[in-house]
Amino acid sequence: MINVTRLLGLGNFGGDALRYSAAVRGAAAGARADSGPVVVWNCTRACNLACKHCYAGANPLPAPDELSRGEGLEFLRSLAAYRVPVLLLSGGEPLVRPDAFDLMKAAVEEGLQVTLSTNGTLIDGSVARTLKNMGISYVGISLDGLEEVHDKLRGKKGAFMSALEGIRHCLRVGQKVGLRLTLTRYNLQQLSDIFYLIEEERIPRVCFYHLVYSGRGAELREADLTTEETRAAVDTIIDYTERLSAKGRPVEVLTVDNHADGPYIYLYLKKRKPEQAAVALELLKLNGGNRSGIAIGEVDWEGNVHPDQFTLNHTLGNVRQRPFGEIWEDTSNPILAGLRDRRPLLKGRCRDCAWLEICNGNCRARAEAVTGDFWESDPACYLTEREIKIKEK
Repeated sequence: MINVTRLLGLGNFGGDALRYSAAVRGAAAGARADSGPVVVWNCTRACNLACKHCYAGANPLPAPDELSRGEGLEFLRSLAAYRVPVLLLSGGEPLVRPDAFDLMKAAVEEGLQVTLSTNGTLIDGSVARTLKNMGISYVGISLDGLEEVHDKLRGKKGAFMSALEGIRHCLRVGQKVGLRLTLTRYNLQQLSDIFYLIEEERIPRVCFYHLVYSGRGAELREADLTTEETRAAVDTIIDYTERLSAKGRPVEVLTVDNHADGPYIYLYLKKRKPEQAAVALELLKLNGGNRSGIAIGEVDWEGNVHPDQFTLNHTLGNVRQRPFGEIWEDTSNPILAGLRDRRPLLKGRCRDCAWLEICNGNCRARAEAVTGDFWESDPACYLTEREIKIKEK
């Protein structure tokens, strides 16, 4: 996750303590040297929508062997014991799980910082107040374009308006909320409209996700952006981030799942704001790039532990058999061991790239989906050959 606003020198944000601090640099098995990783818990496979790009391949019904309420509570206690700094509750759609509020309340009481990833359609005024009152730190609601595009991608007419109302309900009660959007050719031409919506609705945060070919996302590869389109999208994101700041209405803008964004933004700044470019480069070095299997991990609805939410085909263990922390510390799994020291294993452009220190080989799930080799180059890297050979001290 790359904080565009922070790199551009336009604001500091609370979550950056887990991205850009001395305790982050070199952390071997956690978000910081003194903590465990951020954990995504896909607590159910059930969902009330049918999104075309769902990495979890969600279905209308729960999986037959999902963690029970009791198992879930024990799992949450193990996360707290392992000093996990953030729990991101996801699905499927986590709010369709009958005990979702009980689990979130228990997590907060255990001292975990809880964020909720949701399609937003089930958030009315009462739900928003409940989330606020129980201490949920952030709610991320997906909008994958304007109404027609969003409803098509989400598989349900009216999904856009329901999600937008969910955002509005959160804003009304003071619940921190943000918008999440996966970049595709369906919404590329709507980015300016999305930023207009963000400004008009006074949404304080937006995360732009690059498509990962996992779950049903593998079937959407033909709708992924080309190299040129990705560069244009990132240019638009930078432009509107700066515009909003110039208007005195800064928004926390982040990009996710393509760490080529880091050197790309640095090179943009180097041409226009050299002093800020130097600051941005130091921040990127502190972060270290992609940290799947290091600073972020995932647990699915059946308790299986994975390096991240897009790498569900590689299982490290199950929390029904061992506590999460014990699984995370066990590097006998070659994928986990490799992710902790991946540079000697990377191939192609990734192996020879001058930006390895701040990218760390980008997204392994996407590389494997396209090439069949977990350590091959990420095909979504959009830097030119000249750009990947620029060495900065």
